[in-house]
Amino acid sequence: MPERYYGIRHHGPGSARAVIRALEEQRPDILLVEGPPEADELIPWMADDRLQPPVALLGYAADNPRRAAFWPFAVFSPEWQAIRWAVANNVPVRFFDLPFAHRLTSRKPSTDPPPETPGAEPTPQGPGAEPAPQGPDAAPGAEPAPDETDPFDLADDDGPAPGPPEPVLRPVDPIGELAAAAGYDDPERWWEDVVEHRRAPAFEAIEEAMTEVRSGALEDPYDLLREAHMRTVLRQERRSHNEIVVVCGAWHVPALRAKFTAAHDAALLKGGRRRGKVRFTWVPWTYGRLASWQGYGAGVNSPGWYHHLFTTTDEVVPRWLVAAAGVLRDEGVDTSSAHVIEATRLAEALATMRGRPLAGLAEVTDAAAAVLCEGDDLRLQLIGRRLVVGERLGEVPDGVPTVPLARDLEARQRAARLKPSALDRALDLDLRKDTDLARSHLLHQLRCLDVPWGEPDERRGSTGTFREEWSLRWQPEFSIRLVEASGYGTTVVAAATAQVTAAVAKATTLAEVTAQLETCLLADLPAARPAVLRALDARAAEDADVTHLMAAIPALARTVRYGDVRRSDVAAVAAVVRGLLARVYAALPPAASALSDEAATALRDHIDAVHTAVALLGDEAERTRWLDTLTAIAVRDDLHGLLAGRLTRLLHDAGRLSAEEAGRLLGRALTAGVPAATGGAWVEGFLAGGGLLLMHDDALLSLVDDWLAAIPPDAFTEILPLLRRTFGTFATGERRGIGERVAGGATATRTTTAVLDRETADLSLPTLSALLGRQIQGGARHER
Repeated sequence: MPERYYGIRHHGPGSARAVIRALEEQRPDILLVEGPPEADELIPWMADDRLQPPVALLGYAADNPRRAAFWPFAVFSPEWQAIRWAVANNVPVRFFDLPFAHRLTSRKPSTDPPPETPGAEPTPQGPGAEPAPQGPDAAPGAEPAPDETDPFDLADDDGPAPGPPEPVLRPVDPIGELAAAAGYDDPERWWEDVVEHRRAPAFEAIEEAMTEVRSGALEDPYDLLREAHMRTVLRQERRSHNEIVVVCGAWHVPALRAKFTAAHDAALLKGGRRRGKVRFTWVPWTYGRLASWQGYGAGVNSPGWYHHLFTTTDEVVPRWLVAAAGVLRDEGVDTSSAHVIEATRLAEALATMRGRPLAGLAEVTDAAAAVLCEGDDLRLQLIGRRLVVGERLGEVPDGVPTVPLARDLEARQRAARLKPSALDRALDLDLRKDTDLARSHLLHQLRCLDVPWGEPDERRGSTGTFREEWSLRWQPEFSIRLVEASGYGTTVVAAATAQVTAAVAKATTLAEVTAQLETCLLADLPAARPAVLRALDARAAEDADVTHLMAAIPALARTVRYGDVRRSDVAAVAAVVRGLLARVYAALPPAASALSDEAATALRDHIDAVHTAVALLGDEAERTRWLDTLTAIAVRDDLHGLLAGRLTRLLHDAGRLSAEEAGRLLGRALTAGVPAATGGAWVEGFLAGGGLLLMHDDALLSLVDDWLAAIPPDAFTEILPLLRRTFGTFATGERRGIGERVAGGATATRTTTAVLDRETADLSLPTLSALLGRQIQGGARHER
């Protein structure tokens, strides 16, 4: 026989073991593997032990890296093991699937392709790179993939590329049908019993089963195109090799054996066009992204479990449960060796009761849930995430062809001692330390490139101006974004500088420019600062809207305040801030009159932000000018109640108004002649920011309490949402403390007006006269 076909399941450890045994027996002249032929030059790297799976071949269009796809490999992938064997044994090996460029241009989309969004995640492809893998190389039990258009079409803009008709997805799940024929309702369990536990899949039997299933299924025309190309390559190799081995998805084997003429295949391939240059490289991958529930059609449900099955030669169940116990111990859960022993016994007993040859994932999961986790679903979910799926991140060695930007990032990561990980990792930085400052600069620079390896962890709060908290997690798609950003520069700093400069050129508001100036400080991009400052001057001169000027100040103030922490020269920024503040002092008073509720709320927020920014500057002269401006506005009669209350509070907290004066203004706003809605807005502005003031000032608390008690029922219903919004911002302890003070009589000094019912009161006069020994009659007192 001129060639042998080993139909495998992508990422199937049983298939991987069987392929290695078959290759050892046959010793072929050449090995053909389902995969993109443009990546042939990267095959020798698979012999390098530093290339640690899971990894993926990344293919992308040279002129538009967003048009890309991945071909992931795990250590248990049959293609990975077959190629490693061929390279180690000096057997020629090549990928023989349809070329990547061809397949991107030959499909005729059923609808217009979706718009290309920067940072959009590319579609993961299997080692066979089907657009929507089904058949035996798909995950058993996986749902059919949706009929999607190809977002990576390289065709010209003159219309869709000609080619085969649009694909029709096969309405069958071959693995599911084979499992059902064997009496299994779970295809994954059937695969374990037939292949993984017996460790001897018969390629001939699988081929026969696939032939039968495929004979009654609708064909995907795109598969027919791929298989025509594969047969063409086979004809070429037969001329120079006798013993040929083909490793491909089992679904394709019947079509490769079928007798089609060269003319037939040439005619089918004739309509395709190969336009544009594509490039390939190796990138790290994760087991989470290898899982079928991530939308990866050729994935598996439990990559971590399959890794264990492939790498563990004996005591599979006990070793797995030992690892599960280790996961729980790492989280502080007391798990002993006795737990592991009992869980192992239970898993094996369950396998016997269920008629399985060995305990599988279902049995070890049930045993772990009952014994190790004691029925706790959260513990079981932890084991599932850490072990069943796994959080392994592959490694790619230095020297693998890639863009200079990615290589510079690797050098920066080593220098900063930051190793990418698929796990969420908390990182606390002390910016007074050189290493931590360099780490902060790198993380901020990558965010400029839309590579958010690190996200600021605002939930944990800051412990000072010298500290930063980050949450780190590396995602495989960041490799695409690095390739895309390589057009801006060959180093991280150069690319980030170019990105910031380009963003400033496109900015339409003053706040957008100031945000980029803050980015220059955080990311240490001094080369971008001149362009940002020029844009800032231009936007500030053109913009007469005081709210825009105010929105620009906070970011600049932070830049000035923390410049010394990051060892940056911020003198030019300080001058810009002073200029903007001068314009705000002049423009704010007229802008504060005759405002609607929405406009008053927006201006209140801007005033709060600038007030905080001025405090950050630490300039007493600026602080004085700002408070003078607020004082001049606060005395105006046409001021919206929300702004009047807020300015009163700010001036009180700044020491410009005494508690008595603030109480007088509050009392005036809450008098009977003022509409309840106006008084409510005043209270909202005054009390925004917390209830400590009411907790410690009995006079103010009494004023508010009296006002609330006197609001008519219909007016109270009207302003209730405003009151709820105001008091709802108070901390729980503040609300409780205010309630206790009111209930305890803290407001007892208030003056109340009682309505006397004289007829009812007269009924008590005889008793009252007897008690007092005096004659009280009709409200007049007479001595007896």
